[in-house]
This record gives sequence, C-alpha cells and structure tokens, in this order.
Amino acid sequence: MTNAFENLSRQLSRLPGLGRKSAERAALGLVRQSNGLLESLLEALQQARDEVRLCRLCGAVTSVERDPCRLCTDPARDETLLCVVEEPGDILAMERSGSFNGRYHALLGKLSPARAAGAADLRLRELSARLVDSPVREVIIAISTDMEGDATAAYIAELLRGTPVSLTRLAFGLPADSGIGYSDALTLKRALTGRQKV
Repeated sequence: MTNAFENLSRQLSRLPGLGRKSAERAALGLVRQSNGLLESLLEALQQARDEVRLCRLCGAVTSVERDPCRLCTDPARDETLLCVVEEPGDILAMERSGSFNGRYHALLGKLSPARAAGAADLRLRELSARLVDSPVREVIIAISTDMEGDATAAYIAELLRGTPVSLTRLAFGLPADSGIGYSDALTLKRALTGRQKV
C-alpha cells in the first residue's frame, strides 16, 4: 500500500462509526471508482468547510449565512421548551419525528471518563447562559440511556438545581415493533416504571 492510501484510510477511520476496516473499504471504494466519486467527494468536503457550521445557539447544523439557525429563529416554535441532546444528529432525528416544536441545545457529547470527556468539553456553560433571563420553563433531557448518558443527565440536574425551570427526561421503554423477549432487564424495568394508563 502507498503512503497516500494509508493516510486516506487513517483519516477516514477518524470519522464516527468507521473503524479501521470500514475506513479501508471506503478508501478502496473511493480509489477504484472511475466515475469521479473522489473528485465529487473532495468538492463536497470543500463546500462543507466553506458553507456549513454549527449554530452558535443550539449546535444544530446550519449554513454560515444563517447563524443562528432556522430552528432558533422560527417564531412559531415554543420557546418555553428546551430539549437537550447529545449531538446535532439527534436534533435531525427529533425533527424527523415531528413530535417536538420547542428549541434545542446540543451538548456535542456526554460525560465519558473512557474518552476523557469532562464537563468542560460539553456545551454546559452555554446551556446555563441560555437559561438566564429566558422564557424556558421546561428542560427536556433527551440523551442516551447508557451509564455515560445517565451521568450526564445527573450532572445537568445538579447544574440546574435552584433554577425555576422544570427538568424532565424522555420516557424509557420498549422500542416500537419489539417484543419483551428481545429486551434487556433494564429496559423492561424502565418500561414498567414509566407505564401509562390505557
């Protein structure tokens, strides 16, 4: 293998969700395509570098010309609700669901001793600043339910203690189209605890 190919594979492996082997397969696909995929990707990367950024308020993906983003400036959105998520992709998922019409705040991660990600690495100061003299009445924590997510939720709860906002967390339970036999014990426990009247 050439140094250039190894470098391409190494750079691709730095992307989330791509391990060493997946990055190598992607690099091979880019190199062997004769229809200009590599050139198109290079152009798209340059365009993204010049025109795409994260919103300074919520952390969602937006354009350089539109910062704050459309979600932060839309007067039809409920400014009393603030949904805290881990990543900008979580905002996209929430919007696709069509079930939330408030504002967002992406932390850009979660507390993770394994990855040396502490409170200073997250957008927690920005979260606190957004709540000062704000119409927000409820902060909804919509982060993962693993140990790191639970630790991050507990940290946010402590951070917001003493503020006038109500703090809630997304309900836990069984995923749609899933059976009890496929669920782990913690998911079942949370589903029972959060059960609703029919």
